[in-house]
Amino acid sequence: MDADSDTRIVTALLAADDRFVTGNSLAGLLGVSRVSVWSHIQNLREQGFEIEAVRNRGYRIRKRPSRLSLPCLQALLPDRAGCDGLVFHAVTGSTNQDAERLLAADKPDPFVVIARRQTEGRGRLGRSWHSADEGNLYASFAFRPRVAPERIRQVTLWIGARLCQLLEEETGITPGIKWPNDLCYRDRKIGGILTEARVNADQILSLVFGLGLNVNSRPATWPEPLCRQAASLREAAGDEVDINGLTARLIPEVLDAYDTFLTGGHREEFDALWKRFDILNGRHITGYRDNETVRGTATGIDSEGQLILETESGEEFRLNAGDVSLTTRPPPTGHAGSGSPAYSDQA
Repeated sequence: MDADSDTRIVTALLAADDRFVTGNSLAGLLGVSRVSVWSHIQNLREQGFEIEAVRNRGYRIRKRPSRLSLPCLQALLPDRAGCDGLVFHAVTGSTNQDAERLLAADKPDPFVVIARRQTEGRGRLGRSWHSADEGNLYASFAFRPRVAPERIRQVTLWIGARLCQLLEEETGITPGIKWPNDLCYRDRKIGGILTEARVNADQILSLVFGLGLNVNSRPATWPEPLCRQAASLREAAGDEVDINGLTARLIPEVLDAYDTFLTGGHREEFDALWKRFDILNGRHITGYRDNETVRGTATGIDSEGQLILETESGEEFRLNAGDVSLTTRPPPTGHAGSGSPAYSDQA
């Protein structure tokens, strides 16, 4: 089935809003017979579209799919959102790996790889990522920044803060960001970010910004312990989320955030967004870096994006990498002990 024809039909039906579009109009648009139009309508229904058909009136969309749909995304994206290409997979190993291979093959950037399901999804520190086909979003954005490595250290934090703002606008919930890469709702994980780069001595040659977002999945169906540690936007908002509409807004949001970051015009906005969505600030946490463990109170991040911890003795400790977990008791004096992280790098 011709995917471009499906996209053109969806575009016409969405443009008509709640009005019917006749079969003759769609046939003329595609240059095909009405029987062929009917075949395309059936194919779209199999993708999850609820399309009403009334004799002598035509067709109209009653509901968009609850899972990602390429024709729907292409119809909703504004001029492809300044993105050179949208690569879509029903199933793939890893969208980050796909993006890295396409960058190595000289595909023009920026582009985004999207999948309904991953079989080899991964998070930070080599952890696996539960990536079932349950109405979630798995996406990787690919860039060639050609800038000095130190300029890109905060890109994950900046885009993460912008994503929190977008999710609040789209769903009505107030999410938060847990340094350095978790998107959360009431201390349960709704998404995660994995940023990977290829670097030489002077500059970043390529950058992949990977995002896994729990959208319409049901936590009760997840394996333990994810059902207790994670949440979905559907669960948080109390209703199904239009994943295609959300993704069509998310793609240009990430691209714009990236462009703003590179031009250096983000600092004031970033500071305000981080203070608003930072879920660690003022809370007792345990930080892990290599073989070192420290407990303290999070007091924000510095200009380099490092997490600042203040121990009970008043010592200031900064984490520029590693992992953190929330603790339920005040921090002990100095550096001590170890603990098990409260979050898994899965979603």
